[in-house]
Amino acid sequence: MSLIVLVALGLPALLILAAAGFWLLLRSRNMQIWLRSYLARPARPQVPGPVHILFCFVDHFEPMWGRADLETQRRRVDRWCQDYRALAGRHRDADGRHPQHGFFYPEEEYVAEHLDKIASLCADGFGEIEIHLHHDNDNAENFCATMRRFCNTLHERHGALARDPRTGELAFAFIHGNWSLDNSRADGRWCGINNELILLRELGCYADFTLPSAPSDTQTRTVNAIYYATDDPCKPKSHDRGEPVRVGGRAVGDLMIVQGPLALNWRQRRFGLVPRIENADIRRSCPPTPERVDAWVQTGIHVEGRPEWVFVKIHTHGTQEGDMDTLLGPQMDAMHDYLEKAYNDGERYVLHYVTAREVYNIVKAAEAGKQGDPAQWRDFILPPPGHRRGSTST
Repeated sequence: MSLIVLVALGLPALLILAAAGFWLLLRSRNMQIWLRSYLARPARPQVPGPVHILFCFVDHFEPMWGRADLETQRRRVDRWCQDYRALAGRHRDADGRHPQHGFFYPEEEYVAEHLDKIASLCADGFGEIEIHLHHDNDNAENFCATMRRFCNTLHERHGALARDPRTGELAFAFIHGNWSLDNSRADGRWCGINNELILLRELGCYADFTLPSAPSDTQTRTVNAIYYATDDPCKPKSHDRGEPVRVGGRAVGDLMIVQGPLALNWRQRRFGLVPRIENADIRRSCPPTPERVDAWVQTGIHVEGRPEWVFVKIHTHGTQEGDMDTLLGPQMDAMHDYLEKAYNDGERYVLHYVTAREVYNIVKAAEAGKQGDPAQWRDFILPPPGHRRGSTST
């Protein structure tokens, strides 16, 4: 119905303009992609016993960010190895474990001395190394060769990555640079491969941890879910939808997608009208406040049929100087204090700090019908990588 007709029928022009403006604001943040799915998603079922919070922190860890010189890179890595050890060492979950940091290291930024230092930190029980990749206008042959080479280097030189006992092959979690998994940008940049999910599966990737990516147009319609995506090798963004992981189900498709919380923050609105996007990103401009922690938990991401196991996956870009005071300072310290106070009373909530690998194992345990304390399934399928086996930390 045209604007003229609507006005003629008595609908105030101001209301029409407001609606049009609201729609334009939504589109400016690409919210039209996922808002309907978000609003239609059913609430997490209530559970009688304690809710187990599986808290996973993944980091697009890029020492060369901003084309930094080697000395700047070293300062960034050294600060993480020193300050994170001190920060995380002050905190423990219900199992007595420190917070676990997922260092998703970019292949194209490989420097052996940086990874030696991070591997040492991980060996002391503070996290695990996984794979990050930025690429553009790539092809399948080059992508596979690059990934195989990097997997072997991480494992052989730095003791990273688990070996799948079922296949004997190296296994890894993945985060795509610039959010562009499976060529998902509308302009086709920062990937170039429409069958990337298939290739990742064949290379040993057990799950992708890229999402959420809002407000980028790479964000999927599926939100707040753990699901299997099936690749259409002729089309991009095959992970836009998928089959939820469920208790009693089985692996289908090509790749498990583990999403972090995506929500609307009505307390902070643009122009007093459009809510801000809560996308589980931690940095100076969006610190980890108690209100945000509550929002992550309330999102209730879980395996269907196991609502008492709630997965909270947050992310950051940890080597940017403007954000490191937040990530390694009092605000992050306070976040862990709040988690351990509000979500670890042993009656309503039980807190577990987990790595990406452990998330995958616990998801697969839920799928297999395992119950009780999820911490017992941290190594359900994939064992710890080599740099963790010698650790004396619990």
